[in-house]
Amino acid sequence: MYRKILVALENGPADERLLPHISQLAAHFKAELLLLHVADGWAARNFEQLKLAESDEMRADSDYLESTADRLRGTGLQVDTVLALGNPPNEIVKIAVSSQCDLIALASHGHKLIGDLIHGSTIDKVRHNTNIPLLVVSAKTAR
Repeated sequence: MYRKILVALENGPADERLLPHISQLAAHFKAELLLLHVADGWAARNFEQLKLAESDEMRADSDYLESTADRLRGTGLQVDTVLALGNPPNEIVKIAVSSQCDLIALASHGHKLIGDLIHGSTIDKVRHNTNIPLLVVSAKTAR
């Protein structure tokens, strides 16, 4: 059913809630994982236009992606990584399409209306701009 799953990581605690679900799903379907992190700081958003040097944050994000991929590869999964720069929802959709992913996995923080207005809703923007199915895992721990 799933051959290639894009996993949108944020280099934070939510990833540890998302990855176990995705690892099991990928193992079950023998699917390839594409771990994606979108660096969206000032340097990342202006990297190409201003010919900037890679920031410390971008290097840390790249290291995080590789260490996470290595950990998953150690369990027998096939894993690739992409560090994208810019607007997270746009980059998630663009890379999912260009990489021919058939599932996009993301973590949800469960913001309410005010939180979504302040933080934006990556999931909402992604779902409105793709026909690729989404798997959304709550980043909150069960009580």
